[in-house]
Amino acid sequence: MRRWKTHTPEGALDILERECAIKREIENCIRTVYEKSGYFEIQTPVFEFYDVFADGGEEVGQTAMFKFFDRQGRILALRPDLTTPVARVCATKYEKEQFPKRISYVGSAFRDGDAVAGALQKQFTQGGAELVGDGAPEADAEVIALTIRALLACGLEDFQIDLGQAEFFKGVIEQAGLNDEKIEQIRRLTDQKSSAALAEAIKDCSIDGNIKDLILQLPDLYGGIDIALDIKRKNLGRRAAAALDNVIEIYNILKDYGLEKYIAIDLAMVQGLSYYTGVIVKGFARGVGFSVCGGGRYDNLAGEFGKSLPATGVAIGIERVISALGDKKSKISVPVVDTIVCYAKERGVAYSVAESLRADGLCVEMSQINDTLFDNAKSRKIGGIINVIAAENIEIINLSDGDMKITSIEELLGGEGK
Repeated sequence: MRRWKTHTPEGALDILERECAIKREIENCIRTVYEKSGYFEIQTPVFEFYDVFADGGEEVGQTAMFKFFDRQGRILALRPDLTTPVARVCATKYEKEQFPKRISYVGSAFRDGDAVAGALQKQFTQGGAELVGDGAPEADAEVIALTIRALLACGLEDFQIDLGQAEFFKGVIEQAGLNDEKIEQIRRLTDQKSSAALAEAIKDCSIDGNIKDLILQLPDLYGGIDIALDIKRKNLGRRAAAALDNVIEIYNILKDYGLEKYIAIDLAMVQGLSYYTGVIVKGFARGVGFSVCGGGRYDNLAGEFGKSLPATGVAIGIERVISALGDKKSKISVPVVDTIVCYAKERGVAYSVAESLRADGLCVEMSQINDTLFDNAKSRKIGGIINVIAAENIEIINLSDGDMKITSIEELLGGEGK
């Protein structure tokens, strides 16, 4: 007995007609925003050599990847993200091209253990934009602004983009002079915003009093731009101060764009420090407990593939956006069948009628006439049926009121028939 034949694996989903139409609409909204800003789409393989992703750090742990072997015994992996393949392409296929390059993508990624809206989802879709070859704050602001416009185009309105800075935490902790194990403990507790646990973790550490006070404040450094401005007045080292200047500059650029109402500062956002080299971005929609987008600056990634390039980007979780839309999804139009062209014998004539109507923008099904056709069409809320009896004898039936009339192909198609 084939026990699992009728089941899908845990974390894999069938996406049926209506949900699939909504998903495609969201993807197309995002694509349109990207393209209008010069971010043109590329596609990379769904699976690559494991080596491509092996050094992804804590952003994508090795145990989270789906791995398998090719016929030569080499380890392959389903891509756990799409940013890394973009970096590979830029460092290899675009090696001799002019930079910066603006690149976008929409595609599936695979991770073991990712949860979306409370449900385990091992296959998910990301739409993202990457600006590669530009290390300026303007580049970071550009992809953040692009992400805001993409989320608005999808129908999200009440959302917020949080900005962190990897170098700020690194600069503060550098002044503390702690070992790697203690630094990792502080990073984890800071990211979790566990103030009490953080205080316990450093109470016996020999740290300058001002720096200790600043570390204890880290979980609470969240809010408007005043958070960064206030902290900047403290006695910071050069590295931490430069990081704050960077966040403030990016914020001011976004303010020039008129997008500051979507921006918050979160200096306790310190995940992925081995991956991110500057600003860190996370987006949240009101009423849902998960991020809908994420990314930041990653200047070291392309260098792993042979060409050092500064880069910044943000990826949007398509399924997460759909979940965040809630009831607004009902406003997204989905394809419907406008009419059914049916026939008993005149198959060729019926096909000609159907193709002409399709050319006019209608969605048309064809069917041989049968006993269940009318009931089936009514149950699907199809407005009418065109019964092709002959070229000069075409029956048009309005299913809503039962009205029927006889016409010809020429009259039906407005003189464009045979």
